[in-house]
Amino acid sequence: MAESLRSRAGSWALVSGFAAYWGEPLGPDDGFEDAELDAAEHRLGLRLPAALREAYRLFGRRADLTSNQDVLLTPDELYVLDGALVYRAENQGCAHWGVLLGDVDREDPPTVFRLDLADPSQERWEPWEERFSTAAAVMAMTEKLLEDHELADFIESEDELPDGFEELPALGRGCRWYRGPDVLVSVVEDAWTAGRARTPEALEALYEAVPGDWLGE
Repeated sequence: MAESLRSRAGSWALVSGFAAYWGEPLGPDDGFEDAELDAAEHRLGLRLPAALREAYRLFGRRADLTSNQDVLLTPDELYVLDGALVYRAENQGCAHWGVLLGDVDREDPPTVFRLDLADPSQERWEPWEERFSTAAAVMAMTEKLLEDHELADFIESEDELPDGFEELPALGRGCRWYRGPDVLVSVVEDAWTAGRARTPEALEALYEAVPGDWLGE
């Protein structure tokens, strides 16, 4: 996780290892082809950042890493909105993530975020992650924890995690990551917590350690 903050190669190594440990290893059919990305560039009239192309080629088709909660747009769905290339959307269309057009020529550009407001005139692109590769790695990890899976669960809570969970290196805006025995936990914006266990016993131990209204309990 710490290495992923230093380079996009580190981010892709994190995604690859994470996918293999918590699900299925990445395979040659898990990404989009260069021809599909080239077609998107031709349609949009711009060059896609190198990091974006790498992410799409590596795991862009893996719904478990991209589209359990929010949605990574396919290459033919990429579009431009108010000066930004939009690549991801909140599941109900309430927010979008993108890269400013002024940054698309950078290999690993910063990303931006925009809420869908009742008054569109108040909508603005706001800074998100400093590097696209970081945003993509956080997306993959978070979406996996939010997967509809018997060993994954979610709770809305503002409580601190109890002792016994080891905090991992910081990764992602507003995210704190922890590990316990056979379990990975993400606390987002100090408002909700997602957990993924490797065994039913580990999930039960998580429920006991963090009591509350878990969605699947």
